[in-house]
Amino acid sequence: MYKIFRFFLFAATIGLSFQSVAVTSLQSASYSSSNTGIGKIDLVVVDKSKSSMSLMRNGQVMRKYRIAMGDSPVGHKVTEGDQRTPEGRYILDYKKSDSAYYRAIHISYPNEEDKLRASALGLSPGGQIMIHGQNPNSSLPPEEAQQYNWTDGCIAITNAQMDELWRAIDEGTPIEIWP
Repeated sequence: MYKIFRFFLFAATIGLSFQSVAVTSLQSASYSSSNTGIGKIDLVVVDKSKSSMSLMRNGQVMRKYRIAMGDSPVGHKVTEGDQRTPEGRYILDYKKSDSAYYRAIHISYPNEEDKLRASALGLSPGGQIMIHGQNPNSSLPPEEAQQYNWTDGCIAITNAQMDELWRAIDEGTPIEIWP
């Protein structure tokens, strides 16, 4: 708390407005989880190009996380094993507490369009795309692991963030995954 007070005092001394200080403070804290609950959210938005996941309620960002994806994150998932995260609108349809990567929340990929696209190419669309926590076998600290794309096409967040997301969503919450 003392550091925050010193920051505001310093900002006031150099003439920054309270509003710009508040925005800067919010932005710097935006990639972290908090001990205070955020309540229920009504939409999850993933921006693959920014490696971010936003938890939304009534159009407002309640929390934002840095994410890790598959080794080939650019483009829509087409087939099993392509190391891509799908793009589009899906549903977070069930929670899996006994996941190999801490906890997991299933994304309803493939939808009918995904199945048709893969079928037209003579491919299997794959499946089992999840939001999940950290790899328990990783030697990297969670924040460092999040700097690399290491999944097989899933979306990874830290275990602490996964706990927060787990409490914040109900099965059936929509997720939008943007390029």
